[in-house]
Amino acid sequence: MKKVVCFGEIMMRLNPMGYKRFIQADEFEASYVGGEANVAVSLAQFGLHSTYITKVPKHEIGQSAVNALSRFSVDTSGIARGGERLGVYFVEKGASQRASKVIYDRAHSAIALAGSDDFDWEQIFSGVDWFHFTGITPAISDSAAAICMEAVQTAKRLGITISCDLNFRKKLWSNEKACAVMSELMPYVDICIANEEDAADVFGIKAEGTDITKGELSHDGYISVAKRLTERFGFKKVAITLRGSISASDNNWSGMLYDGENAYFALDYQIHIVDRVGAGDSFGAGLIYSFLNGYDDQKAVNFATAASCLKHSVEYDFNLVSAQEVEALAAGDASGRVQR
Repeated sequence: MKKVVCFGEIMMRLNPMGYKRFIQADEFEASYVGGEANVAVSLAQFGLHSTYITKVPKHEIGQSAVNALSRFSVDTSGIARGGERLGVYFVEKGASQRASKVIYDRAHSAIALAGSDDFDWEQIFSGVDWFHFTGITPAISDSAAAICMEAVQTAKRLGITISCDLNFRKKLWSNEKACAVMSELMPYVDICIANEEDAADVFGIKAEGTDITKGELSHDGYISVAKRLTERFGFKKVAITLRGSISASDNNWSGMLYDGENAYFALDYQIHIVDRVGAGDSFGAGLIYSFLNGYDDQKAVNFATAASCLKHSVEYDFNLVSAQEVEALAAGDASGRVQR
């Protein structure tokens, strides 16, 4: 069985019930989530050996986060323990023309204060085929960025394929800091994943002919973005999710994969959103699964886009769908009919 390691921060997500605003909420639903954790759970649902590496406090809340991963068959044996707190983020789900909103409370979390002695990457990567992280993790703290560098250097030396989702978060760091840090990490990365804004926010590489606020996306513009990213960092492949925002409730959704010469586009799905958080992570998980199973580029982007399309129908951040469900959608069964 192929083995994947994902590294990042797992947090507690708190959101008002249903579509209430923060100031309306008398109670909050709790779940445990995180960019790389979302990928790890997706991969485990697809049947891969999925390992999650992080650091959580050695108390009941930290254990609850670990339990949330174990529940979905993620290997948590390498998680470090220590620190005082688990990061928290609050989500207010948008609807119609009202956008979703996220508020972070993650400063001084266990992983933000972790050190290099918390992780033995040689041991962690034993027998591993793939390593995944996102731009969120080095944004957490300078020490987390240094740990990411140690991880990618070790993975590269061991011949492990490395993927990174740029995942720019303006509430965590500036564009300038993101560019400086990510520019040092990117030369180790084989597969770069981004959305319609990340390349512009992190590296100033913009898609011409595109206006994301109006839902106008240019295929040629994104091919150009992928080409420039490849020329700058030497990526083997660049994948970009393509979201056409009609409203907070309804989007068009697709994906593109560029191999250095050719670009492959998936079908364009019209989606009605239940919960959009984690959609990009499920796209990344779909790519990783596809490449580890030897799919060609067109089939890979089709699978990844179908997987992330389905994520929009699932509450909370984890994409709890099977590879068979994804394959059915990618093959054209988008009817949503009851399965009996």
